[in-house]
Amino acid sequence: MHAPTAESLAERLLRADRAALARLISWAENGDARFSAALDRVYSRVGRAARTGFTGPPGAGKSTLVNEVAKAYRGRGATVGVLAVDPSSPFSGGALLGDRIRMEERTLDPGVFIRSMASRESHGGVAQATVDACDVMDAFGLAEILIETVGVGQAEYDVVAVADTVVVVLCPGAGDGIQAMKAGLLEVADVLVVNKSDLPGADRLARDLDEAVHVRFGREQAFPVPVVSLCASSGEGVAELLEAVDGHRAWLAARDLPAARLAKRAERVRKTVDAEVSLALWGRRGWGAFVAAELAAGLAPHRVARELGRRVSETLPPAPGAPESNFRGERA
Repeated sequence: MHAPTAESLAERLLRADRAALARLISWAENGDARFSAALDRVYSRVGRAARTGFTGPPGAGKSTLVNEVAKAYRGRGATVGVLAVDPSSPFSGGALLGDRIRMEERTLDPGVFIRSMASRESHGGVAQATVDACDVMDAFGLAEILIETVGVGQAEYDVVAVADTVVVVLCPGAGDGIQAMKAGLLEVADVLVVNKSDLPGADRLARDLDEAVHVRFGREQAFPVPVVSLCASSGEGVAELLEAVDGHRAWLAARDLPAARLAKRAERVRKTVDAEVSLALWGRRGWGAFVAAELAAGLAPHRVARELGRRVSETLPPAPGAPESNFRGERA
């Protein structure tokens, strides 16, 4: 059997072939060189799906909640894609929680597509491939894409680059409120959820979060972040969560959702270029060895950094259409 080509997989994806979708996500996850060509062929179909990210500390019940949210969206008649970003195995690099036991009943639904991905070395549990996977799920035609991150604390900021709406899930009795404030999770939250609302301390946590949100985000132009109490294991309160997400989507739509998405994609391009340039300079161009030699010779780190920065400014070309003088730090 011949190996699939980017063209053939792209065509199959546009015909709603689930096997093609799974293969393209694998290409994205494994850094296959063919993925970019395939994405180019389907990219005109990207941008129709709503993307909701679920993040928060481990043990907050994110998987159970995502399962219930997927069920609720199916009740609305929407197709759903679930991308669960799990901790990486230190041996294989694969997802440790790939079985997704809590979502087993959803796997039997033809209107739901579930995929686990390993977080690998990505900060915040969201690998670069996650964005690519969301794009192909979008092009496939799934209406709702739910992204669940591993929940490792401060670096969960990365989920913002993936989702239109970020839901931060916390639970009582684990110091989650304090941890969320320390980790800066409140700053990325569009909706705050207190899960396991039947446990002692849930009401207090909800009040504390509501107060923290009002103190921190009392600006007129900011979205008034709602605090939703629910119990994912029973499904109680999930409808209220969907109402809160709908409210945030309406707020985004009134303020130019395409522009917000464009800004996130521009940031994605910047990070991708940063990574590629860094690899080229520190590896293939031998900058790592140069820095080690300079430091060993007694030069201060700032001086070495300034010298490398000067070399970059003198050798890199300007962006297409931009005056070269701007690229070298001079006035236009």
